[in-house]
Formats: sequence, C-alpha cells, structure tokens
Amino acid sequence: MIHKNRFIFSCLLIIIQMVAFAQEKKAQNPIIYADVPDMSMIRVGDTYYMSSTTMHVNPGVPIMKSTDLVNWKLVNYAYETLEDNNDRLNLENGKNDYGRGSWASCLRYQNGIYYVSTFSGTTGKTYIYSTKDIEKGPWKKIVLNSSYHDHSILFDDDGKVYLVWGAGKLEIIELNKDLSGVKEETKRVLIENASAPAGNNIMLNSEGSQLFKINGKYYLFNICWPRGGMRTVVIHRADNINGPWEGKVGLQDQGVAQGGLIDTPDGRWFSYLFKDNGGVGRIPYLVPVKWENGWPKLGENGKVPEYLDLPPSKGLIPGIVNSDEFNRKKGDAALPLVWQWNHNPDNSLWSVTERKGYLRLKTARIDSSFVQAKNTLTQRTFGPESYATTLVDVSKMKEGDLAGLSLLQKQYGLIAVKIENGSKKIVMIDAAQDIPKEIESVPLNQDKVYFKAACDFKNRADKGRFYYSLDGKKWTPIGNTINLPYTLPHFMGYRFGLFNYATKNPGGYVDFDWFRIK
Repeated sequence: MIHKNRFIFSCLLIIIQMVAFAQEKKAQNPIIYADVPDMSMIRVGDTYYMSSTTMHVNPGVPIMKSTDLVNWKLVNYAYETLEDNNDRLNLENGKNDYGRGSWASCLRYQNGIYYVSTFSGTTGKTYIYSTKDIEKGPWKKIVLNSSYHDHSILFDDDGKVYLVWGAGKLEIIELNKDLSGVKEETKRVLIENASAPAGNNIMLNSEGSQLFKINGKYYLFNICWPRGGMRTVVIHRADNINGPWEGKVGLQDQGVAQGGLIDTPDGRWFSYLFKDNGGVGRIPYLVPVKWENGWPKLGENGKVPEYLDLPPSKGLIPGIVNSDEFNRKKGDAALPLVWQWNHNPDNSLWSVTERKGYLRLKTARIDSSFVQAKNTLTQRTFGPESYATTLVDVSKMKEGDLAGLSLLQKQYGLIAVKIENGSKKIVMIDAAQDIPKEIESVPLNQDKVYFKAACDFKNRADKGRFYYSLDGKKWTPIGNTINLPYTLPHFMGYRFGLFNYATKNPGGYVDFDWFRIK
C-alpha cells in the first residue's frame, strides 16, 4: 500500500511539474507589469507596434515594437516636446502639467505611412504625427485646433477618413484625406449613449474609443464604469458607419478594460486592454478573442486568463526599462529611449559628455519644491518588485541644494544629499498627504554616496523604501516605509527619478555615475 501511495504521489508530482513547465513556456498576464496605459496597436506584416500615454513626461507618445505581442521594446517617440511655449509644460512660474500633457493616442498604418495622433487638454489641440519609418522617423506634424477626447481614426475602404471621439455621447467627423484638417460640416453624433449596454447607473461614461473595420463591419470599443461595479468593455457594431449601431458588454472581469483588437499572421485574434493596478500604474493585459455570429467574444468563458497561448515574457529589461552606466560611444544617443524627463527639460542644464561616463545635472534657478524642479530624469517602476540604485558625486553642490533618487508621484518619496549650513547630510523625505516632511537625516562626510529606492507592488502592497550606502556594500535603511498610492492628479505610476535642484543658490551640479535596476 505504501509503495502504491508513493507511486501515486510521484505521478502527481510529475503532472504538477509538467503543468508548471508548460505554463513557464506561455505568456502570463499582465503582459507588461508597468505603467503602459491607453494602448493603441497595429500589425504590419509580422511586426506589431504599440503607442501609449505618458502625459507630462518627455519625449512623449512612446512607440513600442514586438514580434510576438508579449515582448516589447521602445523604438521611438512621436515628439520630443509637445510644445515649448507653455508655462505648464515648462514647469515655469509655479505651474505644472501633472496628469495632463497628451492623453490617449491612436496608432494607424495606411498606404505605407504610419500615423499616431494624440490630444491635449493643456493646449486644447489635437496632434497628428506621420512618418514612413516609425522606428527612425522623421515625423511630420499636423495640429488640429480642437482637443478630440480619446479619439480614434479610421481609414475606410472608400477613401474617407473618420475621427470618433467623446465620452458618453460619441461624435464623428470626417478628416481631409491627408488628415490636414476636419470637414466641419460632417460633424454629427455617432452614438447618443454609448454606455447604455452596461446599464443606466454609470459612474464613468463610455470613452477610450477605438474604431475598427473588420470583414466589412464596423466595431467600436469603449470603456465605461457602472456605479458599484467595475471597469467594463463595451462593444458596438454596425454594417454602416452611420448606423444603426447595436451594443453589448464585451468583458467585465477584474476591471480589465479599454483597448481594442489585434490579429496575428496565423489568423488568431486578441484584445489588448489594461488594468488600474495601484501605485505601479495601469498595466497591459491580453485576452484571446473568438468570433461568434459576427461579434468578438473576449476572454475564456468571459474571464481574463492568467496564461496565454503566446511565447513567454523575457522581462521588461532592457526593452521598457534598463540600467544605464552613462558611458556613450560615438553615435550613441545621449539618452536611451527608456528615459523620460519630468515635463519639458532645459537641455542646457544636463550632459553626459562634460564628464565622461557620468550624467551631470546642473541648477540655474531657485525651486521651492521637488515636484516643481526642472530636469528630473525618470524611468518607470515595475512589478511585482523592483529597485533602483545609483552612485552620485555631490562635491560641487551649493548651499540649499538637494540631489538624489526619488519615487515620483503626487505623494512622492526621495532620498537626497542636502547642503545645510555648509555641511552635507543625507535626508529622506516623505510627501504623504501631499505634505513633504524630512523624516530622517544623517551627516555625510564624503563626496560620493550610494542610494537605493525599492518598490513592492505585490498584491497591491504599494510600499516604498529608501537606503543609502557609503561603500556600495552595506546598505542602511533611512526614514520610514512610504505608501505608493496612485493619484489622479498625476495619473501615472510611480517613477524612479534622478534629480538635482537649488533652494538658495543656483549654479551647482552633481554627477551620477550610473543607474541600475533589478
């Protein structure tokens, strides 16, 4: 009997190991455990491209590339700066653009040209960028003098170009064939109440439009949020662009919503969507799609699967985030694409060439707070756990300067060197409830110091911790564990940030030797 039980146990163990091995060979949701919201996706041949929202950071509207829908790599941005003559975008005169900038983009490909469009509540305009080479550019820019909220562009078979936008009540307008302007006389209501399929008690009206034409039928994807419920995918379908449109709930599971449809070269279909996931941000998911009676049926039995019949993820490093030694060879970009500036940078105040192998951040004005300081260089944090370390030379700082490593969102935390009364000290600051407080300080008697910022996003823990080291070997925690709440005023997952700003005397600088993530 004992031998029989051992045999059964061994068989069960083998089955469990086989299942685990099979799962390791498959993609797992979320496909990107980092802040990549409002995705728009296309396939050109056997290559996929995706755009996303990055709002107040620059360069903006990231373009990512994949050959398997799972492993993505940043290859370009639509713009370096949205506009340069705006106090909000420039962090000037006490103004900022947190949570605004440019929002949900639309990515399209037509007759050998790639188009990516976005809109801005800051400027009240819509921007359409086009290029024949999405990975290298250059981009041509068209500006429409209206901000078309969460719009979607469709190139129809008859040569007409449509733009759909709005929230709740969705409108449509025709564009010129070259997208250079709108035909105002064609503006009309497309769907009076796009939230209706999800009920009549709606907290967030249908928005996030993505319009497709598949096998002669029109499909419109939206997200809405019934009161007391969860973020929900709503799908409308019509045989004619003018309707009549019929709608139904496309998916209601885990709050995974907002996105569209993508097919593979071998004829399979998926829906790309995202989920609000606390401090790490809004993270992308894929769900399989089957077609039934001309409708896309999302998920497996209406649920978001944990595993997908797609290749496994190789991780977000180096495609979405990456370490940087700041060593540049001839022909290298000054900054790899994984980096984005908080707001518009002042390019005269940073360098990777003034001291070879270092990122230099200089000050040229007085700032009263970290979130109003220029030239904070950022990368996404990522889940389930991540940390960043850096080594900084602080020998050229001036009285009142703060420089170091941050976890940036509205309720930020940071570790920094501060020059106070002619002496250096390490400080940890926590901006819980939007009030920055110096939690702990330690005297510093050397010119170089190591900093670490660690994040725990497992099961929505959303906690952060800071450490310092004097030798790069022994790490000492400083201050308190901070909460990492996702706040709408910033509308973005937490970001690692390298910073240096002056509170009393401009003209100092610091040199970051490297930035490493794990």
